[in-house]
Amino acid sequence: MRYVVVLAFLGILASLGSALFFMMRNGRDDKTRGGRMAGALALRVALSIVLFLSLIAAWKLGYMQPTGLPASPR
Repeated sequence: MRYVVVLAFLGILASLGSALFFMMRNGRDDKTRGGRMAGALALRVALSIVLFLSLIAAWKLGYMQPTGLPASPR
């Protein structure tokens, strides 16, 4: 499960980097540049939502257990 989460984060960062590349790139046609940047950002949002939903599904199915601070004081 860790590898899937790490790969998803790397995909999110790669999509964010490609959006930055398309934003900073000098080109003749601003519509093409803006469209490609918007597509990369939409892909980043989609990957983030899929990662979030898959983490919730894995928790509900029992594939992973939450750890961290207790909800109530002892």
